[in-house]
Amino acid sequence: MDGDLGDFLRSRRARIQPEEVGLASHGRRRVPGLRREEVAQLAGVSVDYYIRLEQGRGPGGTSRTKSGGVSDAVLDAIARVLRLDETEHAYLHTVARPPKKTGRRRAASRVRPGVQLLLDTMDRAPAFVLGPGMDVLAWNALADAVSGFSRMPPARRNIARQLFLEPGGRELYPDFAAIAAQTVAHLRLSASTRPDDAGVRDLVGELSLKSEDFRRLWADHQVKACMYGVKRIQHPAAGLLTLPYESLTLPESPDQTMVIYTPEPGSETAERLALLGSWATAH
Repeated sequence: MDGDLGDFLRSRRARIQPEEVGLASHGRRRVPGLRREEVAQLAGVSVDYYIRLEQGRGPGGTSRTKSGGVSDAVLDAIARVLRLDETEHAYLHTVARPPKKTGRRRAASRVRPGVQLLLDTMDRAPAFVLGPGMDVLAWNALADAVSGFSRMPPARRNIARQLFLEPGGRELYPDFAAIAAQTVAHLRLSASTRPDDAGVRDLVGELSLKSEDFRRLWADHQVKACMYGVKRIQHPAAGLLTLPYESLTLPESPDQTMVIYTPEPGSETAERLALLGSWATAH
């Protein structure tokens, strides 16, 4: 998305103090963190080169690759100066040299019948499949009992949209602030690899327009691959559920991710899920 590279670099240098990288801080600074000139100095590139890179005008000079993008060496040096973690480092490479736009609209993602059968065999673990932009593509009965996917209109069946826009989305998560930040960070990472995905662009536009929480978090330029962790869900009937989760990318469909909640056996959450499962089967 336009401006991602410059905004990301500015947000990252703003969080680093000169003293952290061995620079003396003289007097009051107009902006927080490192100046562009300091990043350029520490990365071993010219100031003009770095400014052009941050402004998205193309650095020029001899450090360009044959394909016309910024060299790995320059990006790696900047990542080192800005103390980027592994995910942020990969994101920097992606937004500095975004995938070529195809101009073709992505076909709707479909889950293979075998994947749906696999979901249905997990009768004690809520599981579902996410597509690009966190669209919910498939689920099992227990995941539906927990999150109510079948009650959402198909065109609006999306994790980020449920969290920020749907009635009750905020109340569903006791740790809303943390879950919201993780969701936006994951969505930004996903969007960076699909610059011509109209569905993802439209989702970001809708959320930016309608949710102040989303706008604020999107402006932070956090990026994170949320492949495992713990979510707490306040279910209206079952009460509080503490749900560790694992995410697996499907081998034959790399744009699809299966998310599986794995409650501790014998825990109160496992017992509550068993009751939910019995209720779902009965109805």
